Parts: sequence; C-alpha cells; structure tokens
Amino acid sequence: MKRQKRDRLERAQSKGFQAGVNGRSSEICPYQQTDARSYWLGGWREGRTSKSEMMK
Repeated sequence: MKRQKRDRLERAQSKGFQAGVNGRSSEICPYQQTDARSYWLGGWREGRTSKSEMMK
C-alpha cells in the first residue's frame, strides 16, 4: 500500500517537473487531491528552476 502511494506521488512530481521544464503554467495541474497536487507543484517549481539555470 505504501509503495503504491509513493509511486503515485513520485509520478505526480515527475509530471510536474516536465511541465515546469517545458514552460507550462502551474494552473494546468491536473490533480485535485492535496497531496498529489503538492507533489506536482513541487516538481513544477523544480522544473522551472532547472530551466532558468540551463538558460544561464
């Protein structure tokens, strides 16, 4: 059970990271549940940071 939850949250973070790197808006987050949404947004922030560092 714990592994399934972790995998789901890791997938949400990964999808958010990809959206951030690709310059997508945080408004497109597909998750409504608080925990998955938090992971997605965290990944999105990391992606945006990575993108800005690559541009330097």
